[in-house]
Amino acid sequence: MTDTTTLDLGPQARIVARLAEGVPDARLADPTPCPAYEVRDLLGHLTHLAVAFRDAAGKDLGPTTDTAPDSAAPHPLPAGWREELPRVLGELAEAWNDPAAWTGMTRAGGIDLPGDIAAAVAVDELVLHGWDLARATGQEYAPDRAALEASYAFLLEAAEDEDRGGGIFGPVVPVPDDAPLLDRAVGLSGRDPGWTPPTPA
Repeated sequence: MTDTTTLDLGPQARIVARLAEGVPDARLADPTPCPAYEVRDLLGHLTHLAVAFRDAAGKDLGPTTDTAPDSAAPHPLPAGWREELPRVLGELAEAWNDPAAWTGMTRAGGIDLPGDIAAAVAVDELVLHGWDLARATGQEYAPDRAALEASYAFLLEAAEDEDRGGGIFGPVVPVPDDAPLLDRAVGLSGRDPGWTPPTPA
C-alpha cells in the first residue's frame, strides 16, 4: 500500500467541503452513484464518517467509532449540516496531522485496525464520496492528487485480495488501463465511472 503517513488530508477535506457548499437544497433528494443514497443521505454519511475518523485518529473510541457502516439506515442529515460538515471535515484533517494518529491500533466502523490503515480508509472515503457528490450534483471534481493516488493504491490492494472478493463496494467495474486515474479508482470501488443522474421522466 502507498505510504500515507505523510499525507495531509486537509486539501481533500476542503475539496469535499466546497462540493457540499455547492449543493442547493433543491438537489437534496437527487439520486447518487450509491444506489441506497440520495444526496441528503450522502451528506449525512460524510458528516458521520468525518466524526468517526476524527475520533479514530485521536484513539477516542466509543459510539462514533463502534458503529458498523451497514448496521443501520443511512445517517440522517443534521439540520445544521452546512455549518457542521465543513467543521468536522476540518477537524478530521487536523486530527490526522498528529503523527501519533498513524501509530498503534484504533477502531473505525466497529473494526480494530492499525492507525495507518484507518487513515487510508478515511482518504479513500473522501476521494470516492467526493466523486459521488460531484457527479450527483453536476459539479466539476478534481481530487487532491496525493489523496487520489493513496485511494487508488488502497483500492487496488483490496481488489487483488482474494479473501475480499473484489471491489469494496461491489464487483470491480473494468476500466481501460490508460483511463484517468480517478476513473480507475472509481472502477475499483465497484462504481461505473460513466454514471450520470437519470434523466427525469
